Amino acid sequence: MDDGVVQRVFEEGGRDYFQQQPSTSSSSSSILQSLPLHVSFDHGYYLLIKSIQELREKKRGIVTVGVGGPSGSGKTSLAEKVASVIGCTLVSMENYRVGVDEGNDLDSIDFDALVRNLEDLEEGKDTLIPMFDFQQKRRIGSKLIKSASSSVVMVDGTYALHARLRSLLDIRVAVVGGVHFSLLSKVQYDIGDSCSLDSLIDSIFPLFRKHIEPDLHHAQIRINNSFVSSFREAIYKLKCRSEAPDACSFSGFQGNEAQTDNFIEMYLRPPSAREEARINDWIKVRQSGIQYYLSLGDQRIVDKNFIIRPKAEFEVGRMTLGGLLALGYNVVVSYKRASTSVTIGNLSLSLETIDTLGETFMVLRGTNRKTVGAEALRMGINGPWLTKSYLEMILERKGVPRLNTPPLLPNTPIASNQERVIAAPKPIRTTPNLVTRLEDLSQPWTRSPTKSKMEPVLATWHFISSDPRADNTVTGSSSFRDTVKLAPMPDSYDLDRGLLLSVQAIQALLENKGLPIIVGIGGPSGSGKTSLAHKMANIVGCEVVSLESYFKSEQVKDFKYDDFSSLDLSLLSKNIGDIRHGRRTKVPIFDLETGARSGFKELEVSEDCGVIIFEGVYALHPEIRKSLDLWIAVVGGVHSHLISRVQRDKSRVGCFMSQNEIMMTVFPMFQQHIEPHLVHAHLKIRNDFDPVLSPESSLFVLKSNKQVAYQDILKILDPAKFCSSVQNFIDIYLRLPGIPANGQLTESDCIRVRICEGRFALLIREPIREGNFIIQPKVDFDISISTVAGLLNLGYQAVAYIEASAFIYQDGKILIEVDHLQDVPSPYLQIKGVNKEAVAAAGSTLKLDGSYTTKSYLQIVLERLPAIERSSSGIHTQQAARLQELIEFIQSQGSSSSSESSQSREASSPIEGIIEDMQSRIKRLERWHTINTVLWTFLMSALVGYSLYQRKRQ
Repeated sequence: MDDGVVQRVFEEGGRDYFQQQPSTSSSSSSILQSLPLHVSFDHGYYLLIKSIQELREKKRGIVTVGVGGPSGSGKTSLAEKVASVIGCTLVSMENYRVGVDEGNDLDSIDFDALVRNLEDLEEGKDTLIPMFDFQQKRRIGSKLIKSASSSVVMVDGTYALHARLRSLLDIRVAVVGGVHFSLLSKVQYDIGDSCSLDSLIDSIFPLFRKHIEPDLHHAQIRINNSFVSSFREAIYKLKCRSEAPDACSFSGFQGNEAQTDNFIEMYLRPPSAREEARINDWIKVRQSGIQYYLSLGDQRIVDKNFIIRPKAEFEVGRMTLGGLLALGYNVVVSYKRASTSVTIGNLSLSLETIDTLGETFMVLRGTNRKTVGAEALRMGINGPWLTKSYLEMILERKGVPRLNTPPLLPNTPIASNQERVIAAPKPIRTTPNLVTRLEDLSQPWTRSPTKSKMEPVLATWHFISSDPRADNTVTGSSSFRDTVKLAPMPDSYDLDRGLLLSVQAIQALLENKGLPIIVGIGGPSGSGKTSLAHKMANIVGCEVVSLESYFKSEQVKDFKYDDFSSLDLSLLSKNIGDIRHGRRTKVPIFDLETGARSGFKELEVSEDCGVIIFEGVYALHPEIRKSLDLWIAVVGGVHSHLISRVQRDKSRVGCFMSQNEIMMTVFPMFQQHIEPHLVHAHLKIRNDFDPVLSPESSLFVLKSNKQVAYQDILKILDPAKFCSSVQNFIDIYLRLPGIPANGQLTESDCIRVRICEGRFALLIREPIREGNFIIQPKVDFDISISTVAGLLNLGYQAVAYIEASAFIYQDGKILIEVDHLQDVPSPYLQIKGVNKEAVAAAGSTLKLDGSYTTKSYLQIVLERLPAIERSSSGIHTQQAARLQELIEFIQSQGSSSSSESSQSREASSPIEGIIEDMQSRIKRLERWHTINTVLWTFLMSALVGYSLYQRKRQ
């Protein structure tokens, strides 16, 4: 699956099932032999699931997995995300404590009980695992684990790869990074040359090198988790003082059990920090019973009445706190917080009493800004809202405690120290002949931070003055606000840090320039700019306008959505000018299915929405960016993953291509007309997030060809939020010649291109299939026709064609799709959702249990074709004819797109006849879909109306 693979079977411990050479009849070797040495969190999650699936097919009895690593590395998060897909039994080593020690000490773990539990499950016996209460600081009972329902058992803990357990584990996973690396990086930054990295490890994680790190080298999957804190899944809070804390009514939360917690919260200031140092640089430690949770600084965003915080808290050991104090950190603020909270769905309401302040506060929390605001209005809570943290309130009353004897600052500048000490991790590369003892292995991957450069203190925005005559806006006038401009950030940032900097830039612009603020986010298709724009809008509460709304109908008829000439620049300039002057303006709405403008929507800048974000491929083009206040460039995402996929495929057939060669072929418009403008951005973001592999974007799907009545579908959806639509789509599958397929057309060797509503969407990796579920990425990557033509020019061949109509019904939580495939007599129903249990419940309500299939439509279509009627490429001759027509059309459009940079549109008149002919053929192929769509829409509307009428009568 990946290059640079070595055999990682050591003499000590561990079960390795696939030590023999892979059979030549198989298209790929065993996954357990093919694991790369060093992978990201997303990639490791994907490989672990595939490894479990393969081993479960080949091994009798249960499959045991150990996930080990230091505190705060992310191993528990990984185990829980895998369990949500596989449905395995999780065994936490935290429950095997024998006392109230911090649990990182080997003597505090009851290995005998854990080994006995695993052996019982191996032998097919039910077993009782202990349960430990951290508040009561003692073992409170046990929990029965049934062997019959435990096909996969996953042990999660710091010592999960210890020698006592390795002989019982089938798959061993090591996770490093997370807060472990980030804390080391921050401390190294704070104290400079006073300690080496090894000294810091011995101080903060004293048991790590001696008792944890040696076991990690026995892992088969080694994960470096660079994810620390993110505003992508932020928590939105509204806080006010509680008038009557003892008799507060949790209206709307009645019937839900209240939970009471008591915390001690401490803030640690760096040893070299001055008294006026920002509190965002302090380390926060929260103690709950015998558990300690650490967050690196008081990161948050305040926007209007909302406090927005990232999920940035990680459990650490008690010794970590002691190590920080020993290194010179000072506890400058400490207070007790008593909390009584009630939770319903994604909302929680808490009463929090702070002993130092002697006050009680009401806090409403949620993951969606609009939902939190609406709930506050419904409950009748009008504030006054508080946006200051408890730390800020305490400091205002007592001031910042002074350091008694501040240590001397290091002579060497911090920046140079950082570059010198923090190095990128290097994977261990070993051969069985050279390595005889574990001590002979070098160990950099467990010591080094995950990135070559770490910035514990987030960069700050600065403003520069410019001559207003040098750069006028589209309005033709200039004012004082035009003389103040943001200074570009010198470096590029990842998506998480870039999101935070983007919001901070907007806030800085609002403070210095006032309303309105117009933002542009540009980058290639699939880079993540649309996702970033909507996450920014969710944080600051603003509007997002896609440049796709400004397509000109006559220009996009040939699927050229990445052509700058397809944008209506005059209307865009008018809209921006209206926004700039605070006038109400009408933004166009473009219907992608019809390829024409369908109307307008009104947009007006106000105090509640003083920011407008324009996102699109050409958002940073000189004709557009001169009208904007903030320029953001995003690269990476599927754009990079497609290049990697092409490089992998070409190398498999012995043809090596550089990234630049692939770029010039697959993304010709990007390299010539988009990339040059991105370098001028105020903020450059590299999106390393892999939405294809990530568990954060999983969509659970159940598929069945059992017939279901429309009335039954309507019953399981919320009528208040019900909506429906009809889509026609065509799937074509591209495979690189030379990839061995053993006479079978497999989805894993193909790139799928879906043509829907006049758009091309790309799928470069097949989804995960587990039990009845298909777990697929919740993403849709739009590409241009020139990208598809570029893949064909690189040697990819169209080998399959599927045509279908989809009738879609949804209520915001569940989506039900009824697909009618051409040449397949019965339709297929798909239930989709982000909640696995909700999807399963919907399937049971529709009585689909026992009828599910995880086969793709490609497999279904191929299985129906008799061998004698298949063409040489593996599809029906009639499908092959349709596919050939479509490929000819794509190639004609793709070749003209790549040459239009040097030729005018009128110069390609000889091709226009071919284009119109191809379009007419495609429309004839889809004519029967249009007729079905109209009839079905009338029928559906009548049924919805009749159903609502019946409900009102009841």
